[in-house]
Amino acid sequence: MAGGLHGPLLSPKGAPLSDLTDLTIPDELSGFIAGLPKAELHVHHVGSASPRIVAELAARHPDSRVPADEEALAEFFVFRDFAHFVEIYLSVVDLVRDAEDVRLLTYEIAREMAGQNIRYAELTVTPFSSTRRGIPDVAFMEAIEDARKAAGTELGVTLRWCFDIPGEAGLEAAEETVRQACELRPDGLVSFGLGGPEIGVPRPQFQPYFDRAVAEGLRSVPHAGETTGPGTIWDALTHLHAERIGHGTSAPQDPRLLEHLAERRIPLEVCPTSNIATRAVERMELHPLREMVDAGLLVTINSDDPPMFGTDLNTEYGIAARLLDLDAAGVAALAKNAVEASFLEQPAKTALTAEIDTYLAAHHGAGHRP
Repeated sequence: MAGGLHGPLLSPKGAPLSDLTDLTIPDELSGFIAGLPKAELHVHHVGSASPRIVAELAARHPDSRVPADEEALAEFFVFRDFAHFVEIYLSVVDLVRDAEDVRLLTYEIAREMAGQNIRYAELTVTPFSSTRRGIPDVAFMEAIEDARKAAGTELGVTLRWCFDIPGEAGLEAAEETVRQACELRPDGLVSFGLGGPEIGVPRPQFQPYFDRAVAEGLRSVPHAGETTGPGTIWDALTHLHAERIGHGTSAPQDPRLLEHLAERRIPLEVCPTSNIATRAVERMELHPLREMVDAGLLVTINSDDPPMFGTDLNTEYGIAARLLDLDAAGVAALAKNAVEASFLEQPAKTALTAEIDTYLAAHHGAGHRP
């Protein structure tokens, strides 16, 4: 496991995740993953704050409960359950207090993505959480857009935005988020989502807001079925017009749902380490990724809130390779799934897919095993 803000991931019984299952992969495959051109579709803006940036922001805002010391952050970011994760996540959100904080965070996320050969990312942004804390909404939009443009020209990373409703904040947040998305729509905005806790936050109540966003041309990508059953996924499909499902961990519990997702080729944004860290899945060997793939689902691999979960996208691909027993070609196929499921323009999709194929061919041409 890659190091991160909270050190070794823990099972509900407190045992290190590495003691529960062997997730190691051959060095050759690990190197292949590191150089593989990739797209990421489920990764959160504030949740991608690195330890250095979190510590820097905490030092700038000493009234926060977040430690400014990177070692102290390791203990702070151990989560008891999903509700505790949301509580800690929001304490980090509180560190982003002005447009300069927003721009710095966004650009630094792109820098770290570039280091993993992530070519394209749809970053989930929750503007309501920042604007309710006093950042003017226009200044917020200008900050993320400035960082997006700089990331493209200086780092070679194409960023797009998903504006999501923080479900725990209720319908007020939904109304404000859809207003920001539709009336202040930044150039990079492509989709509309719903995050936060699922338990006690029914999906159907958000239908009017998704209706408006979809009518304005935004794509629907709500979280569903992470900590609740498949009924939440059905709600997302039926009421929120979902074109992709964030997590969808419980989908294999409903054979009819699996058939529906496979037939309509509705992608799942799977985040294995996140599911363990938030206790959505008890142990990695119990993760339903294999069942999803065996059912013919279009599965994409993502990191969710990577530094908070002690991971990154390369690590998640390694975990997927181990769980699915993949070789380099299988890993490349997963990478192409993400491109297919993305909201990239078709010429850019074709180009990134070709880049993945060229990279795989060069790997085989160098004498590596297929």
